[in-house]
Amino acid sequence: MKIDHSRVIEKACRLIAAQDFSSASQVITTEYPFNPYQRSGRAYTPRMMTKIFVRDGFIDRYRGTRLIYPPALRLLSLYLPSEFPYHKNGKMTEGHMAYWELFPTIDHVVPVAYGGVDSEENWVCCSMLTNSIKSNWTLEQLQWQLLPSGNITEWDGMISWFVQQISNNLSILENTYIKRWYGASKEFMHTYHSS
Repeated sequence: MKIDHSRVIEKACRLIAAQDFSSASQVITTEYPFNPYQRSGRAYTPRMMTKIFVRDGFIDRYRGTRLIYPPALRLLSLYLPSEFPYHKNGKMTEGHMAYWELFPTIDHVVPVAYGGVDSEENWVCCSMLTNSIKSNWTLEQLQWQLLPSGNITEWDGMISWFVQQISNNLSILENTYIKRWYGASKEFMHTYHSS
């Protein structure tokens, strides 16, 4: 049964109005306790992220929208720096909106703050924008649902284009960000083309 947290707060406020602070404290402690959010400092490697992006077919699993492989976006910014600007911290006033709207990341379906595990079975692909909106909320709290994975053979998030661009011009690997992603992209390109 879902608890209506507004009713818990209402109950505590009524108890306080009746000068029953002890009962109000008990209501909050048992029915809507404070659980401080702890940042875990998770860091995912390009290989880990690529594996999830490929598994999910470069689809935002909450909105169903297509996403673009991160180094493909970065490469586009190298080719078109004025038209498609990049900002290393994702600053919206200085970087293209695609870095939020189309840039995939890993999200925890059940937030770690709510007891979700930090492992592949709880990870899905979604955009940075969606991830920012979802934050530490559960799907139930947001009234969202998990959508099916995409088909990597129908949409590959421009990973094939990215690998082909590098194959055509290895000097692109002088960019350290792109170089970090290149090995993972080749590995997973081989995997899904072999299946």
